[in-house]
Amino acid sequence: MSESDTVTGDTSPVRKIIHIDMDAFYASVEQRDNPDLRGKPVAVGGSAERGVVAAASYEARKFGVRSAMPSVTAKRQCPDLIFVRPRFEVYKAISRQIRDIFAEHTPIIEPLSLDEAYLDVTENLQGIPLARDVALRIREKIKAETGLNASAGISYNKFLAKLASDHRKPNGQFVISAEMGPAFVETLPVGKFHGIGPATSAKMNALGIFTGRDMRNQTLEFMNANFGKSGAYYYWISRGVDERPVRANRIRKSIGAENTFSTDLDEFDALVAELKPLVDKVWRHCEATGNRGRTVTLKIKFADFEIITRSRSAPTPVAGRNDLERLACGLLEVEMPLPKRVRLLGVSLSALQDGDDPEPQLTFGI
Repeated sequence: MSESDTVTGDTSPVRKIIHIDMDAFYASVEQRDNPDLRGKPVAVGGSAERGVVAAASYEARKFGVRSAMPSVTAKRQCPDLIFVRPRFEVYKAISRQIRDIFAEHTPIIEPLSLDEAYLDVTENLQGIPLARDVALRIREKIKAETGLNASAGISYNKFLAKLASDHRKPNGQFVISAEMGPAFVETLPVGKFHGIGPATSAKMNALGIFTGRDMRNQTLEFMNANFGKSGAYYYWISRGVDERPVRANRIRKSIGAENTFSTDLDEFDALVAELKPLVDKVWRHCEATGNRGRTVTLKIKFADFEIITRSRSAPTPVAGRNDLERLACGLLEVEMPLPKRVRLLGVSLSALQDGDDPEPQLTFGI
């Protein structure tokens, strides 16, 4: 598998993009720190009836346990499953260690979460000619400094680099060269495309699109007509083309928090009491990052798992924690009385911008 600065149709060199993905990150940290958990099926999350799996070890995944699965379902599938409460401050500290290792090789780092990131190493700080060698060095240093395994995908764009990192998991890496890209996508089921969820996958299947080849056979007009603004993205990635840059210091599009209750609720005062700590959590993040947002969204999941969201946007960013609470509670009040009991509430703030820009104080009449 060759990797070189071969030239595309224009005079630009082929980009060298690495996608690094930590293997079962939260669960691996817990197994690292507690030897009794090693080699055993572990789920990070709440074991209570309404708990949710945040991460699963590879031993647990063999039983079909996966993130976002209700804990009761996970326990049913794997009776020996060991639940561990998450330690997010520990995970964040390790993530910062890993980010520092990335920064030794390139300043162009786009974090996607605590455990994965894109790196543009077309020109890297250590002058290593091959991106696969950069990836190998990064993975070796992560292992040496944290004791954890990482997988890597290397390609000429972000879409293929992410596909490649899944190809040799866990603790491996894979290169998709410019020559391989279109053919690699061709046989891929559309459900495996990053960014295509179950609903879009089902819609594509209904239109006779099951693989990358099927998608590539459609016209751009057809894709735009059926998939709106995402149509062009799907059209091009089916051809192995993705021009999105790796965006250093990417600002999050939203900040959110949610909670599943131990018992279903329907009284306004009880729901407001549950909203307040969620507002606190969102605002703490705003204070820590300096980000402010204009759009407040309330998420309500009913006892039958139906989900509704309600949003309100202001012309200027939310100025304080109390304003955020008033907006969230106002969105809830409009929905009262609720048609069903509520299982979960969530609050998020979006349309974010850096807090350094001075904005006038905003008062909400709710």
